[in-house]
Amino acid sequence: MFNYEEAFSRNIGWVTKEEQQKLRNSKVAIGGLGGVGGDHATVCARLGIANFNISDLDDYDVANFNRQAGACMDTIGKPKADVMEDTLRGINPEANIKNFKEGINEENLEEFLDGVDIYIDSLDIFALEIRRKVFRRCYEKGIPTITAAPMGMGTSMLVFKPGQMTFDEYFAMVDEKPGMSDSEKANLFNDNIIRFVCGVSPSVQQRHYLVDRGSINFFEKKVPSTCMGISLAAGVLCTNVLKLLLKRGNVIHAPRGMHFDAYRNCLKKTWRPFGNKNPLQLFMFWYVKDALKKASEQS
Repeated sequence: MFNYEEAFSRNIGWVTKEEQQKLRNSKVAIGGLGGVGGDHATVCARLGIANFNISDLDDYDVANFNRQAGACMDTIGKPKADVMEDTLRGINPEANIKNFKEGINEENLEEFLDGVDIYIDSLDIFALEIRRKVFRRCYEKGIPTITAAPMGMGTSMLVFKPGQMTFDEYFAMVDEKPGMSDSEKANLFNDNIIRFVCGVSPSVQQRHYLVDRGSINFFEKKVPSTCMGISLAAGVLCTNVLKLLLKRGNVIHAPRGMHFDAYRNCLKKTWRPFGNKNPLQLFMFWYVKDALKKASEQS
């Protein structure tokens, strides 16, 4: 028989019994259950969080095996949302889980964020528009948001707190203009992906050991990733989920961020006033863009 107190008793000591019950009654929304999302979800469940709104549109395939929590021979072709729901229920049969299998969109965004205490962003890197809408609505509803991305063999984290700097202010994405050609729109999308990567990872430490720059192709929606980066991301993100839910300790928030790279044995705390409009960020944007252009020309 499942017993909540026994299942999560080894958390006690790092949290009090009262705090464990607070985690039990907390509700998180997780957008995306692929790379980092699956790990984020399972770590939250093992913390004892028992209320979830989850969403993912994709099915598992062999290319997911190197990094995704639910990817194995038995799950090829199965919806990630269904597999991860089963995984969460396997950890906590009493969990309340609402599964948005159709993905997050403007029609269900309010329902997806209903009663949520924190939003965990793990949408695909290329899902820029819906990501912007989710973050914007969270800010309006006073919901803290957090993202921790796998960057090479490390992770970088950003938190957006109500009343502080917003996602739109920080990332300074450029919107399409009427009359733009398809090629101009594609180039703009490519640039906004670079803005997102540079914004999440201002120090871009991972650039120092990327051995094949041709492996990054934003037009084909291809970026390399490692399971080490994902595991580190889950540890960093879920630690800060705990701190936010229990109101314990200092939580770094935008325009400040944190990037730990295990390969380089290096932790960097970043501060970028004005976000991507900061001169350092403008330089990094052009540096990364130029490096990717040269790699594309050589491949």
